Amino acid sequence: MQPTPGLVAILAYDGLCTFEFGIAVEIFGLARPEFDFPWYEHRIVAVDQGPMRAMGGIQVLADGGMELLEQARTIIIPGWRDRSAAVPEPLLSALRQAHARGARLLSICSGVFVLAATGLLDGHGATTHWRYARELAERYPDIQVDPDVLYVDSGQLITSAGSAAGIDACLHLVARDFGTQVANSVARRLVMSPQRTGGQAQFIPSPVSPTPRSDLSRVMQWARERLHQPLEVRDLASEAAMSERTFLRRFTEASGLSPKTWLQHERLARARELLESTRQNTEQIAQHCGYRSVESFRVAFRSVVGVPPSVYRERFGRGKGDLLRCYSGPLRGQASLLQESCHRSTVGARLAREGVTPDTPYLKACATDTYP
Repeated sequence: MQPTPGLVAILAYDGLCTFEFGIAVEIFGLARPEFDFPWYEHRIVAVDQGPMRAMGGIQVLADGGMELLEQARTIIIPGWRDRSAAVPEPLLSALRQAHARGARLLSICSGVFVLAATGLLDGHGATTHWRYARELAERYPDIQVDPDVLYVDSGQLITSAGSAAGIDACLHLVARDFGTQVANSVARRLVMSPQRTGGQAQFIPSPVSPTPRSDLSRVMQWARERLHQPLEVRDLASEAAMSERTFLRRFTEASGLSPKTWLQHERLARARELLESTRQNTEQIAQHCGYRSVESFRVAFRSVVGVPPSVYRERFGRGKGDLLRCYSGPLRGQASLLQESCHRSTVGARLAREGVTPDTPYLKACATDTYP
């Protein structure tokens, strides 16, 4: 166990993202009386002179200027105010010097653009918000950008994906310093899961927009209306009145994807919609989306989205709200019935494993649960 975790310097600047700044302050700056060992010291470091206002007009008061970085063991870089804005050279120099003496640098969301500007990420893996991943890769081709993960740990350099993924990255750093048991305790105080399954892919909307070519747009719409059928590239080529070879070339030029990949994306986009908005089971959704078997659907879904269909539905399905609805009064006389329902229900069994008791109002919803 790390006896002295050292000073955490949290950067602040005009135009700061309030949420991401708050993540760092909450995790590293909040007193932890539940632990019998020293917690982190933290300081707010002003990058700009004069008043600094975060989003929402909140004024940030710093503990000092960038001279504090000389004492820091860890430096947190929240989302940068503008990805296209130049990073002040004094900040870049201070970060390089801190890294050279062994300090750890952790960026949240677009804060990675500050780290990238130092050159320290060259040759290393990194991530950022999925909306900015392509821009990061294009502007800094020497960085190995992974758009699908929640964070990347490259030793002294840790980068997180968008916004809330900063919590995951900061908890990971706590686990490095104190072990997973302490990190789990911090997560419970935040009322969140210690480790989230899957990466950013589950949060990314379908990335493919219709091609501007009218002939291919018509074929794409034709295919969307028949996703329940086992369509092949030859079927799309036939509908477009082209040879397979010509269709493949023109489609790829217009959309940036092969027809096979595009079909996969469309099937999974439809599957996500059904998981979010209906109570159809996995087998039904697999059939409606044109998969020959439920197993092939599960494999395809997990490989692209990052989590199984059942986990995706738990997180984003409308049924989740029904399941978690609280009732005002106690469920008198129903404990044994609900306990029996709990054992029959998949979701009820999950709740029981989490310590939900038979008299918990949530279990009323389990009696009619139809999730797969």
